Amino acid sequence: MLNNYLKSNFTFINIQVFKSLFVFILLSIMITSCVSKQEVVYFQNAKDFETIVDTDTFKAKLKVGDVLSIYVSTIDPLVTKPYNLVMDTGAQGQLVDYLIDVDGNIDYPVLGKIKLIGLTVDEAKELFKNKFEDGNLLKKPVIIIRITNFRVTVEGAVSSPGVYQVSGERISILEALAMAGGLTIKGRRDNVLIVRDFNGTKTYSRVDLTNKEIFNSPVYYLTQNDYVYVEPNNSAISGASGDSRINTIITITSFLLTTALIFVTRN
Repeated sequence: MLNNYLKSNFTFINIQVFKSLFVFILLSIMITSCVSKQEVVYFQNAKDFETIVDTDTFKAKLKVGDVLSIYVSTIDPLVTKPYNLVMDTGAQGQLVDYLIDVDGNIDYPVLGKIKLIGLTVDEAKELFKNKFEDGNLLKKPVIIIRITNFRVTVEGAVSSPGVYQVSGERISILEALAMAGGLTIKGRRDNVLIVRDFNGTKTYSRVDLTNKEIFNSPVYYLTQNDYVYVEPNNSAISGASGDSRINTIITITSFLLTTALIFVTRN
């Protein structure tokens, strides 16, 4: 009778141990994988019906390494023909592109070397127009300039990291992140890094996507060849190392439960 009493008590104790270990494993998994709302929500301090007037007049400035498409038009297309060179590659109507060299110049037909570094596209258009008119080469020319290699790189904790071509003359960091599929749940919103290169000088800036002040950031609008990096949050970091910890916990728990079951069976 004493033996039955001890056996029932040992069984009760092991059931309690099993329950405790189960709760411990469950809590361990939850702790290593949970992400708080404060970590993932954008613009958390934006108020209802709040109005922010966009006073930004950002325009990308031309850099060393930019490739430009330049088209000149007047009433008489024959007089502009020397300035609209076409590539001899069989591609009908494809204009020759111009690379801004390390000195900030392009080598343009008739006009020769033209320094464009640091100018906006509109300023570059005005420069060409003045050169044509001051030299009595063209009257009232229309200049069209496009940056053909405007691209940004988005990497880190985003859905589709990669290099993305930009069709316009500017793109915001939010648009760039959207092109990359947005941040994953493991991406840190409050410390996104932007690396910018301007003619050999690199700058490093960080923005907080959870704060509405991002719209006033000097790097809110990206420039050509900017690099955007989204670092992993604590959940992702702990999760990477937590997988091995959880496996260890499960292994130890299995061993203890097996030992307890053997003990109960033998008694």
